Amino acid sequence: MADYSKPGNQAESPSHTVEVTATNGDSHGAATDEAVSQGLHQLEARKVHWYSYLTTPDFWIVLLIGQVLALCITATNTFSSLLVNYGTSVPAFQTLFNYILLALIYLTYTLYKYGFKKFGKILLYDGWRYFIFSFLDVEGNYFTVLAYRDTNILSAQLINFWAIVVVVIASFILLRVRYKIFQILGILICCGGMGILLASDHIQGSNGGQGQNMLRGDLFALLGATLYGLTNTFEEWFVSKRPMYEVLAFVGLFGMCINGVQAAIFDRQSFRDATWNGDVIGYIVGYTLALTLFYSIVPFLLRIASAAFFNISLLTGNFWGTIIGIHVFGYAIHFLYPIAFVLIILGLMVYFLAGSMLGESKKPWLGDNQEAGVAGFGTAKLKALNEVRKQGLAPENAV
Repeated sequence: MADYSKPGNQAESPSHTVEVTATNGDSHGAATDEAVSQGLHQLEARKVHWYSYLTTPDFWIVLLIGQVLALCITATNTFSSLLVNYGTSVPAFQTLFNYILLALIYLTYTLYKYGFKKFGKILLYDGWRYFIFSFLDVEGNYFTVLAYRDTNILSAQLINFWAIVVVVIASFILLRVRYKIFQILGILICCGGMGILLASDHIQGSNGGQGQNMLRGDLFALLGATLYGLTNTFEEWFVSKRPMYEVLAFVGLFGMCINGVQAAIFDRQSFRDATWNGDVIGYIVGYTLALTLFYSIVPFLLRIASAAFFNISLLTGNFWGTIIGIHVFGYAIHFLYPIAFVLIILGLMVYFLAGSMLGESKKPWLGDNQEAGVAGFGTAKLKALNEVRKQGLAPENAV
């Protein structure tokens, strides 16, 4: 990605004002780096216990955000199920409006912040990266929705575990993330909780019945989970280096184009065969709003925590889906569900045991002093700057 944050590039940097990485001359950049280095050292030098991070506001914020995202995903799955019940299955078309809404909100704001010249420069140098990222995201959505058409819910949920494996492997290889023993243990505990949820579904016979083509559906789910895992890893890299509104602007722009072409090619027959009435339109609107909210919140979690934590947080979605299912589809809750939910939350807490006060906000690919990162909400760079500011130690010209 082109570096718009080098010292002396204040006039060219598109990331000043709200989320600042630009500097105003070498002395300005050096002062900022020194302030960040000092703040990071102070935060990491604090005496911590194995449970220290769990007592910080950051942990409870990231835990809450994870559950909000799980509820958003549950909402999109619920609306998708209601659409299928009406005989309306247009996977590309129903997601298109999400990308349109993202473009309307974030592309408009980005153009307002940058102007067309700066935006065009980013598009020229980094557009291909954003295009690949958007393509993976669009196809992940598409194949996951297709999977639920052909296979049952139980099989699709089991295969979605693969997304966690993909994130861990991709983060280890591409982002140089090194997982601690408690992080691995936390992931395993969460997976155990999800296993209990799936077992209770099987006991109750509420795993969605048989699809039209189980093998094809399972392969679609596997492909969708792989694409999701890669997308989450790449998005964590993007939002740690660039303003979040910029990332979402390009996701909306390219996603709208890619998804639009795909819908025009693959959803024409399904569109003609679908049922269209007021309820169906309402479900698509609900799906779009829930998904757009999901996309808007994800970058915050990826900055404060990580793509791995994000994916294991979504495992609680099955529990929230059952709660909604009780009221919408008439499901009966099994006694194992509360146990599984508590187990998953426990796994999320174990994930952060014996960590630093920065949690996972300090990213290894941004440098020791996070010099390659943006000083935006949730980042270790901003936390370090705020730490020295509280003590009155930050130089006047520090960002």
